[in-house]
Amino acid sequence: MTKFKDLNLSEATLKAIDKMGFEEATPIQSETIPLGLTGKDIIGQAQTGTGKTTAFGIPMVEKIDTKNDSIQGLIIAPTRELAIQVSEELYKIGSGKRARVLAVYGGQDIQRQIRALKQRPHIIVGTPGRILDHINRRTLKLENLETLVLDEADEMLNMGFIQDIESILSNVPAERQTLLFSATMPGPIRAIAERFMKDPEMIRVKAKEMTVSNIDQYFVKVQQRDKFDVLARLMDVHSPELAIIFGRTKRRVDELANALSLRGYQAEGIHGDLTQAKRLTVLKRFKEGKIDVLVATDVAARGLDISGVTHVYNYDIPQDPESYVHRIGRTGRAGKEGMAVTFVDPREMSYLREVERTTKKRMTPMEAPSWDDALSGLQQAAVNELEQVIAKNEWAEYRTFAKDLLDQNNPEEVVAAALKLITKEPDRTPVHITNEAALPQKRDKFRSKNSGGYRKSGGGGRQGGGRSYGNRDRKGGSGGSGGGRRKYSSN
Repeated sequence: MTKFKDLNLSEATLKAIDKMGFEEATPIQSETIPLGLTGKDIIGQAQTGTGKTTAFGIPMVEKIDTKNDSIQGLIIAPTRELAIQVSEELYKIGSGKRARVLAVYGGQDIQRQIRALKQRPHIIVGTPGRILDHINRRTLKLENLETLVLDEADEMLNMGFIQDIESILSNVPAERQTLLFSATMPGPIRAIAERFMKDPEMIRVKAKEMTVSNIDQYFVKVQQRDKFDVLARLMDVHSPELAIIFGRTKRRVDELANALSLRGYQAEGIHGDLTQAKRLTVLKRFKEGKIDVLVATDVAARGLDISGVTHVYNYDIPQDPESYVHRIGRTGRAGKEGMAVTFVDPREMSYLREVERTTKKRMTPMEAPSWDDALSGLQQAAVNELEQVIAKNEWAEYRTFAKDLLDQNNPEEVVAAALKLITKEPDRTPVHITNEAALPQKRDKFRSKNSGGYRKSGGGGRQGGGRSYGNRDRKGGSGGSGGGRRKYSSN
């Protein structure tokens, strides 16, 4: 996979991308960014969730001259929700260079937008009707425009914006770079490309669909502040043999690995700041079972051959479905079953729904377990461990001691005491995990045409229906502990 640091980007942009938690480029990004930086016109046939906003956003931001107060970049989007979403992402990408980004769309006070336009933004993201309105009012001056992007062009065609788009295109400089992105390429979109683009380069990337069917997929709706305790209790219930936890940022990974170690897990983290030698050492220890929890950014989801992973926990839901597919693909390999649990901030439910649409598989809502549930899970793991020792005849030298104990005590009390001794009760050692901002609100692209506006995806399914924690049969079930107790670090 291509890393952003290998794409000849400025230090300011690399710093901004690093802050966003991105390390490796998606296929459309690795193809679009180098071409975009050369000034080529580009047609990208790509579905939502492939990372196209960053693909066109990085070249646009890289070319922005912040000493020049004119509008240099324009992105046309079909809906106000997408315009807001794109502007938020571009603001993050351009934060290192201090590029000014403004979203303009219908439904917002136009006088407020006019005042904002007087603040000299470098990049405008907007819907066709409102952009055209500003052009006609002469409040949007595009004579120095260098880069134009048509995002989700087929959606704009479906919504009847094709004439507005042509009017906008006739009001921008002929000498410019144009990038057009569309999931499909109907005739009218191809006609626009032929009329308004110069020898465009074609890039085709499709969002990968889920091909692994033997992964049980769950989600837990949970507030940021409660995530870690929910994670710890779930792991106590599940007793995973090998688990990978994915975090969105390097800071998140470092804090999670440290917090898990404090709670008694053998955990280590990997991300892009580690040397290659250190990463290989951590992965080797994980594969050998010397650590049982690997905490990673998305860099670990791509191209790593790791077998035996029973559980994947998405501590942070990824920004695009393709990353989700890569993440959970670490488990459920070689014909074995696996389990993936995704933690979702209530404000991020639209991202969960987009993942479900891409993978064509609904996730099962899972209830966050209590501390009592965690204790029950650890007690069951202790029972499994005791049964394994019995089955393996690994107790012969203790027979005399056992006989003496049974002569003096009730057999049930002896077994109960043994189980208490080997049960690691839930650890509540205080830990620090920095809250990360929720992902920007995403529009529901598949909203009802008759709803009269945008409806936020907020529900996320029924949370009740019994206390479901995704447990399988703990006696040898491949998704449970396989009879093993979780390993604890010696310190």
